[in-house]
Amino acid sequence: MLSAFDIIKKPIITEKATSLKDKENKFVFIVAKKANKSQIKNAIEDMFKVDVENIRTVIMSGKLRRVGMHAGHRPDFKKAIVKIKKGQTIKIVEGV
Repeated sequence: MLSAFDIIKKPIITEKATSLKDKENKFVFIVAKKANKSQIKNAIEDMFKVDVENIRTVIMSGKLRRVGMHAGHRPDFKKAIVKIKKGQTIKIVEGV
């Protein structure tokens, strides 16, 4: 069984994620590939003490990377877009 810290790996801080946070109160995280939506919801609620309204997940394929002649792929990862109730916020993402 995965703990909350095994499920939620790190937040994604990009321009698109920041605009989602400001406009729609949604936060974006990299999560464990084996975690399902209910596990992600419980982990977010336990770690950050917020109420989750909706979760959308997507598995992002790794990009091709080259170093000289050698080519390889970055690993695939799972991304979760978490919508929380209006008026609540996640402080860890705010400070970054």
